[in-house]
Amino acid sequence: MGLEISYAEGSYVYDTHNNAHLDFVAGVSACPLGHNHPKIKAAIKSQLDKYLHVMVYGEYIQKPTVNLTRLLADNLPPNLEKTYLTNSGTEAIEGALKLAKRATSRSEIIAAKHAYHGNTMGSLSIMGFEERKKAFRPLLPDVRFIQFNNEFDLELITNKTACVILETIQGGAGFIEPKNNYLQKVRQKCDETGAILILDEIQPGIGRTGKLFGFEHYNCTPDIMVTGKGLGGGLPIGAFTASSQLMDLLMDNPKLGHITTFGGHPLIATSALATLKEITETNIMNEVIDKEKLFRKLLRHKHIKEIRGKGLMLAIILSSAKIANKLVLEAKNQMLILFWLLFEAKAVRITPPLIISEEEIIKGCTIILSILDSIPLEKQ
Repeated sequence: MGLEISYAEGSYVYDTHNNAHLDFVAGVSACPLGHNHPKIKAAIKSQLDKYLHVMVYGEYIQKPTVNLTRLLADNLPPNLEKTYLTNSGTEAIEGALKLAKRATSRSEIIAAKHAYHGNTMGSLSIMGFEERKKAFRPLLPDVRFIQFNNEFDLELITNKTACVILETIQGGAGFIEPKNNYLQKVRQKCDETGAILILDEIQPGIGRTGKLFGFEHYNCTPDIMVTGKGLGGGLPIGAFTASSQLMDLLMDNPKLGHITTFGGHPLIATSALATLKEITETNIMNEVIDKEKLFRKLLRHKHIKEIRGKGLMLAIILSSAKIANKLVLEAKNQMLILFWLLFEAKAVRITPPLIISEEEIIKGCTIILSILDSIPLEKQ
């Protein structure tokens, strides 16, 4: 994008010429409270004066880490009670896959076509997009793919399946929601076969859909939940959460079944704790759905075919990839930050900070509509 950053505040990112760019992306959903939030900043500064890294994860008791994982447990169903903190979402995916294999003594993993779970080797293995994988083969064996929302494909889940891993809302594929109780049907099939259900909440989680985690909309609780991005409030983090019964399997056979040096880092845990407190103790999540309605009301145009997603995890689906590309690039010139999606070329991401105001939504949507007005209809 070629944007050189000077500082950021609230819903704006400022370049080195002091131009204010309205942020409709929030670091790809990683900054739910916007930029330079005073409570996050104060918490980080307070922890800076105490200690930073002191020991590999789990050896010492560190209050920021304990308090963060306790607050997560307080806001999750009873079977999601124990959290392992990591440095990134993709590392948390790796840990979740290991845990599922350890729990079932099975090797088969079922993932979704056009899924995106990260870029490390295990996460890459379950990415449902061969074009981005083939240069790095061989990858993990025994991975099979199903079509998201296709109930017939659920027959592929058998007593040989270690786990089924799905994004609660497919991200890179175009912000595709589960339909017709799909996740409940996956849950039932996993229960019947003894497979572990892993839901990837790295994008939908931390209030972005109007609930703390996306799966709360769909009456489906996973065995393992993975989160990241927004949890850190702008600092790098990942986490996978399961029952104590499941998570404790990583303690033996082998001992130290999952290890990280910097996971649970006190500074990052402090930032995450401040973020989670602000989102769970204020009205921010309740306002998300009203803000979604405003976006949907304003973004009506001949070039817009549909708006997918939930809450403030939205994707504008344009009539062509060419128009989507023009919109992102011209918006940058008009100091509005938009971004693409990984696999769906006709999509433009709208994932602003959850704190964005109605006035800022109107301002950004006005720019979007103005740009689309300037683009002629393509000949069919």
